[in-house]
Amino acid sequence: MCFSAIIVAAGSGSRAGGDKQWRTLGGKPVVRWSVEALLDAGAEDVVVVIPPTATDKIEAALTGLSGWRLAVGGQTRADSVRNGLTALGGPEQRPVLIHDAARPLLSRAVIGRLLVALDSADGALPALPVADSLRRATDGHLCGGVDRENLWRAQTPQAFRYRTIVDAYAAWPADETATDEAAVVERNGGVVRIVEGDARLMKLTVPEDFAMAEALIPRQIRVGQGFDAHRWGPGSSVWLCGVEIAHNQTLIGHSDADAGLHALTDAILGAMGDGDIGDHFPPTDPQWKGAASDRFLVHAVERLAARGGRLVNVDVTLICEQPKVKPHRQAMRERLAELLSLPLDAVSVKATTTEAMGFTGRGEGLAAQAIATIELTGS
Repeated sequence: MCFSAIIVAAGSGSRAGGDKQWRTLGGKPVVRWSVEALLDAGAEDVVVVIPPTATDKIEAALTGLSGWRLAVGGQTRADSVRNGLTALGGPEQRPVLIHDAARPLLSRAVIGRLLVALDSADGALPALPVADSLRRATDGHLCGGVDRENLWRAQTPQAFRYRTIVDAYAAWPADETATDEAAVVERNGGVVRIVEGDARLMKLTVPEDFAMAEALIPRQIRVGQGFDAHRWGPGSSVWLCGVEIAHNQTLIGHSDADAGLHALTDAILGAMGDGDIGDHFPPTDPQWKGAASDRFLVHAVERLAARGGRLVNVDVTLICEQPKVKPHRQAMRERLAELLSLPLDAVSVKATTTEAMGFTGRGEGLAAQAIATIELTGS
């Protein structure tokens, strides 16, 4: 079913510390979660209603996404919704989902249930039954209970045909404040159906809610591995895992030939399914001649962050007869921890030999292998 959507992101979010729609959740801005969810579910037109001074913020938050456009919010939430409806326009019978940006963990299943419910009602909203017992209190003292039967916790998005919600708002008294769109349609004689909500569709209201939402985000654990080798050549030092070590030879390569960082970069890129170091930094490109390999590693970590992911731990093994790695291992771990923004105990650097066998055993070159564990948001 074709549908459009309005995302209300024009509030100040003061109880959550301000500007909650632009804050990061699971590696991406809160408002982006809802825009992506609606577009992925098939929304043909998404209007995001924002404060008049937030154009730069929304463009930064939604970089790379298409299918959305802006409207400027009003003094109240109802004014913002009206502005969104005006920007959206018809067709008159097209379903419109009106959603709060402060509810980022919207699922395709909830959207589907809302659209189906519109076949037999003037509106639909997701809701959860009240599970906790309810009490009345005066001055901190209990003074009775409340029957929770038939009580529901309303969520968004709420769904209506375009003409239904426009007409209902037109009839709403100017001196009254609407709690939500369902109340507006009910007041105008419409029938609003409840569909099954989602506990993950919580509203970010206070700072503590962000920690809870982070815990609710589905995540994948992935592991990537990398391997690199370079031959020895004339020189007076060698770079390994971001540390320069005095030595009677150096490793030969297009960049600084830091095999440890190259293997680790490939491990991170591999865990993301994002190619390898040669795809991002071709050895035929003269700009990378002699480049410090920490640039490659930081690039991989930045790409991971842009995907909403995070690095969990890394493990690097250097395979060589020389130089001796143990005296420099702690410095290597500390440098990697700094580059990767990881605690030291999440960084391992080890060394081994091949017992004089193979090209490393004959002193022809050095090899490195690495494993990286990452966490990505998503099911």
